[in-house]
Amino acid sequence: MNILVIEDDPNTADYIASGLAEAGHVVDCVANGTEGLVHVGRALHDVVVVDRMLPGVDGLGVVKAMRAAAIETPVLFLTTLGGLDDRVDGLNAGGDDYLGKPFALTELIARVAALGRRSRHQGGHAPTLLRQGELEMDLLARTVRRHGRVIDLLPREFQILEFLMRHAGQVVTRSMLLERVWEFHFDPQTSLVETHMSRLRAKIDKGFDHPLIHTIRGTGYSLRAT
Repeated sequence: MNILVIEDDPNTADYIASGLAEAGHVVDCVANGTEGLVHVGRALHDVVVVDRMLPGVDGLGVVKAMRAAAIETPVLFLTTLGGLDDRVDGLNAGGDDYLGKPFALTELIARVAALGRRSRHQGGHAPTLLRQGELEMDLLARTVRRHGRVIDLLPREFQILEFLMRHAGQVVTRSMLLERVWEFHFDPQTSLVETHMSRLRAKIDKGFDHPLIHTIRGTGYSLRAT
């Protein structure tokens, strides 16, 4: 398996990397949360091992950003914090397992293997970079570009566009948007969707020769590059 280790203590990182490599795994090591986020966004790893206490972006922040970007790679937290509340915080942030320091290398390897089996069973990794023609959305950096030009979106506009891009070429109905973006399971009988779509379309299509967001009269919307 491919394992990403995010650990700021070099001795601990070397200890983990050597043990995992001897067990037959390919290991990447980084020393802080910022670098860790770059790696989880650009590479495919079967499991991430992350220290809870990191300089800059801490372990909780790394995992929260991963889950917000729909990265479902299993995560094993390592920490010297042994309280119940600390373990609960880690699991609530999106972690899958928790191992306190100091730990036995054999146990870490066994837990990583178990998480890797779970990852394969669940079907792998979700993409963190969405593309449709000249439109590109980076789910980790929370940025959108069209033909290289940065497009500033509000959080709700970002959510709508992400849903459209994940269903590119398909018709997305008003009801689908209300349920998935606003979590409304009823129709509020307002122009909420139409207003946001109008603003989003103005930002995405303004200054370009052809529109990407199309209105399907009486049905909904569709994002198409052609």
